[in-house]
Amino acid sequence: MQDHVTRKIVATAASLAPLITSTREEAEAKRCTPARVVEALAAAGLLQMFLPRSVGGAELPPVAAFHAIEEVSKADGSVGWCTMIATVLSQFTGWLDTSVARSMAGAPADFRAAGSLRPQGQAREADGGYRVSGRWNFASGVTYAQWLYCTCRVMDGDAPRLTPAGVPLTRAAWIPVTSARIEDTWSVVGLRATGSHDFVVDDVFVDKAHTSSFAEPPFEQGKLYSSRLFFVTLWVIVAANALGIARGAIDAFIDLADRSSTSSPVPLRDRTAVQARVAQAEAILGAARSFVLETVAAVWDGAGGADPSLAIARARLAITHAIHEAVRAVDIVFQAAGTNAIYSSNPLERHFRDVHVVVQHNAAFDVHYESAGKVLLGLRPTDPGW
Repeated sequence: MQDHVTRKIVATAASLAPLITSTREEAEAKRCTPARVVEALAAAGLLQMFLPRSVGGAELPPVAAFHAIEEVSKADGSVGWCTMIATVLSQFTGWLDTSVARSMAGAPADFRAAGSLRPQGQAREADGGYRVSGRWNFASGVTYAQWLYCTCRVMDGDAPRLTPAGVPLTRAAWIPVTSARIEDTWSVVGLRATGSHDFVVDDVFVDKAHTSSFAEPPFEQGKLYSSRLFFVTLWVIVAANALGIARGAIDAFIDLADRSSTSSPVPLRDRTAVQARVAQAEAILGAARSFVLETVAAVWDGAGGADPSLAIARARLAITHAIHEAVRAVDIVFQAAGTNAIYSSNPLERHFRDVHVVVQHNAAFDVHYESAGKVLLGLRPTDPGW
């Protein structure tokens, strides 16, 4: 049954490519995903792929979501990014009581969320819950979200409450978008159509049942909500977005390869240097993608045995590596295209800008190479999630 759901959602994601590409200019101008694309994504279940089955979601395994996001990202990096972010946030409902999460998603489930893991707000205990204030940035998809995920520091007076380890205690609050103010701040070089504006919450009461913490056990018991696999599940779909953008860039380059340039009448495809470059980009992309799919599948299937540390380290290494390799593949074909690549009418130009924003994400930070290396050398990383 799950395989059928997976095949259907991936096929639907691929079928949306014509709609997505036809609205790219509108999306770029408005700096957000057009409403008709949002509705198509929602109808296909692409904005809630990690939503628990108990809440009415598909609860897809990460590799299935990877394939769907990759398909969307080939057509447009911004739409793929928003699909990825919404999927991640649907996963976080696994830390809410099922009845609460079900009331938020509705029936049939139609869950659309934006928000942030960064503790940019403050939560003060009140009778039955918390009063929340703060400002969060990079809220991709906030223009169509129903719910906002607001990570806060829990306050004791004017100072953060500390955990036994001496670090600020954090808790996330789920707030209806109608209780927040969206501020137009998204003026950027790439991923322009993600609508990743700031939002502000000013002293809003949130019932405790609508708050959660990853320091507490999830309500859902499925593997998708395992704290041990959290960062693999969370970030493999970031890699899917980067790899999908790179696939779109290579395809866009191949489409324009019959053109010449101002320096030579010989079409790009007939030049040996260009032939070598596109082959190099293809090999880089294919190898990086295979490494991700192999290692994440091994973690998900339990190939790591009783101590999955090495399998998790390999998967997280593959994820970070894939994002950087996606950038390298795009750079190669962008340079091979010459001046043909710089026009905004050419999709390659947008893929180039988008992938250079994706690589700024936490999932691509160099520290992940260091942590993976420590595990490979038999050491224990100091950062969490390994």
